Amino acid sequence: MKQNANAPKLEPTLGLITIVLLVISAIIGSGVFKKVAPMSEALGSPSLVLLCWFLAGLVTLMGALTNAEVAGLIADSGGQYVYFKRMYGKFFAFLYGWASFSVIQCATIASVAYVFAGSVHSIWPLPELSADWQNIQFLKYTTADGDIAYVFSPFKDAGIKVLTIGLITLLSVVNYRGVKYGGFIANILASTVVIAIFGLAIAGLASAAGSVDNLKETVSTEAVNTSLFSALFAAMLSAFWAYEGWNSIGFIGAEVKNPKRNIPLALTFGVILVMITYLTINFVYLYVSPVSEIISNKAADPNSIAAVGVAEKIMGSYGGLAIAILIIVATFNCTNSTILTAPRVFFAMAKDGLFFRSAAKVHPKFHTPSTAIVFGAVWSSMLVLSGNFDQLTDMLIFAAFIFYGAGAFGVFVLRRKMKDAPRPYKVIGYPVVPLLFIIFCAVLVVNTCIEMPREAGMGLVLIAAGIPFYYFWNKRAIAEGVTGEEDETIVEGQ
Repeated sequence: MKQNANAPKLEPTLGLITIVLLVISAIIGSGVFKKVAPMSEALGSPSLVLLCWFLAGLVTLMGALTNAEVAGLIADSGGQYVYFKRMYGKFFAFLYGWASFSVIQCATIASVAYVFAGSVHSIWPLPELSADWQNIQFLKYTTADGDIAYVFSPFKDAGIKVLTIGLITLLSVVNYRGVKYGGFIANILASTVVIAIFGLAIAGLASAAGSVDNLKETVSTEAVNTSLFSALFAAMLSAFWAYEGWNSIGFIGAEVKNPKRNIPLALTFGVILVMITYLTINFVYLYVSPVSEIISNKAADPNSIAAVGVAEKIMGSYGGLAIAILIIVATFNCTNSTILTAPRVFFAMAKDGLFFRSAAKVHPKFHTPSTAIVFGAVWSSMLVLSGNFDQLTDMLIFAAFIFYGAGAFGVFVLRRKMKDAPRPYKVIGYPVVPLLFIIFCAVLVVNTCIEMPREAGMGLVLIAAGIPFYYFWNKRAIAEGVTGEEDETIVEGQ
């Protein structure tokens, strides 16, 4: 079934600078400020912590370079979903889209927006409900550590949750009304965040609080003593959370000017800039604060943010306030970028009849996937209310790397399936770079299954939970004559 030629369509309005900043915006959230503490706790060595940041950045860059070839070949709304449809067919593409909706994208929106609200709460305390209300919880279960937890805790931390949902709603409305508005926010705030981070780095390097001796200190940790390999992988999972979001720019391919040129460029330069930013600021953290101090602060307060302690050493009491404000700006911006890009996956699924029908609607005035944006906002808000999205984000990296590896392998698939199609960009170092990335993804997935079987198992269950929906929606789509074939002309661009 072909779409009505007169129906409203997504319009290409975003230029190269904007999408480079969108890549940066989608990546830099709270991780750059928080993850040095768990990584220090796992490794006990500044050099190993910095090595993890470098390796995670290098792997991310290999993934981005590999993904860029496909993004340049298939430039359409939906990104990985559309790529997978050409690589492996509708079923595998649907599993990715389902995982994005149920966990990868919506849980990211919920998590990052929650950090925004929590940071606001640290400056201006938000109202809370009484203990009786907060203790209303449903579906009890036992965690891997033997603790009692609940699947649904709607009234706990009510003030923070209300603000979190308010932010998701506000930014969904902004992006509902036009992609240019979300892009404008990214332009302003991404630049602000990067400049502020480098400003903090310069202040730290110039401060008398820092010492080269801090970079030489090591602390013995049980994880490293038991298995350095597993400890490095555990620490890299923290770093990968900070790098997560790099591939989301492909989701808005139909709204990018000259996408076959600009998306590969944005992926490459955006990831390189983030990698330089992360290595610089984490070097400063470890230069100013000894690793033993970072570990002891985390032990005393698991929710402590290492960047706050570093800033207070550099700028006094105002340093903590400055970092809290910077986290608010970064998480606001990251939430905006994820809300801008993620619904395009749901929109692409709906066009193929593999999601709720109404999500395929393009707003006649704003030219946005308006209903898909609403679906993303509602589900993200439900995850916030559940109070359980942190457990979902534990599974996010595991699920994401299954699809990252499949996407990299798809470069080889498409070189055979679409061998005559023009490729504005070919991955540098082919076939070595994509092969190395595939091997790393496989090792990470296997290691997670061994070291974190509960999280890995739950991630696989969540992905598999979409299978009944696939068969229902696909049967309906076939009956209605919706095959997804109308995308063939679009994606090849020939």
